[in-house]
Amino acid sequence: MATTTRMFCFVLVMVLMGCCCSAKIYKVGDSKGWTAKKGSYYEWARRKEFQVGDSLLFEYDGSVNDVTQVSSRLEYRFCNSLSPKAVYNTGHDVVTLTEPGYHFFISSNHSQCIAGQKLVVFVVHDHPMIPPPPPPRKILPFGKDYKVGDSNEWRVPEDSDLYSKWSEEKQFHVGDNLLFYYNDQVDDVLEINSDLEFKSCDTTSPVAVHNGGQDLIRLTKPGIRYFITSKIGHCEAGLKLRVVVRPLSKSVPRKTQLSPFDRLIKWLHESFRPRPITNNSFLFFV
Repeated sequence: MATTTRMFCFVLVMVLMGCCCSAKIYKVGDSKGWTAKKGSYYEWARRKEFQVGDSLLFEYDGSVNDVTQVSSRLEYRFCNSLSPKAVYNTGHDVVTLTEPGYHFFISSNHSQCIAGQKLVVFVVHDHPMIPPPPPPRKILPFGKDYKVGDSNEWRVPEDSDLYSKWSEEKQFHVGDNLLFYYNDQVDDVLEINSDLEFKSCDTTSPVAVHNGGQDLIRLTKPGIRYFITSKIGHCEAGLKLRVVVRPLSKSVPRKTQLSPFDRLIKWLHESFRPRPITNNSFLFFV
């Protein structure tokens, strides 16, 4: 009975892990495939969240095109394929995203690349089904990811108070991340120091400048963080964000609670565990 229980639990674990941890395959460009279309891949990528382990499927005419992976944003922007990180040319290529960060893809056909056949994707860490053990104190814990502006993303809003209202509805803590999605040909993200710079949209002394189009900014300490854009008129129109970052809340000691999965395993062990027969297990009638 014990062996049967262990086998059942093992199969159950494998099924659940397969359901919860499976990676996704994204066909680049959907029905259009991998071809030259101005701005189409920016629009395609910005609506997706890519995680480590996901794959990109490139489908195209291999006689006139290829997929060239380059290392830097500069090579991507200027369609420079002289020092590729990898080259794919089968016409049906699957590229697995094995690490977080930016991944740049272009066509080595320079005219095609200039016409829009290039793709940049931002990959985040995957979210495992079973959380990792708590990190040491000096290492920030895994926090929440907040997509700035939600569906509006980072762009000039119709309502000038949009980002103020968005921020006020949330509680940010040390360890959380801000995800800025925007068109890097139109906008950027500047972090500034003070409330005065924020109110006056002063871009002369930024703390940091981000212009990747898909930027992840981690909140590493408590306090107020200020973000604006350097583009003339956009900040004044409401494209600016102020967030209040709270310190990590001190956890109150409490009884450890089992996850639903752990409770299921415990129930299986208790239900199928052999029990000894005692003198009171049977009643005899005369």
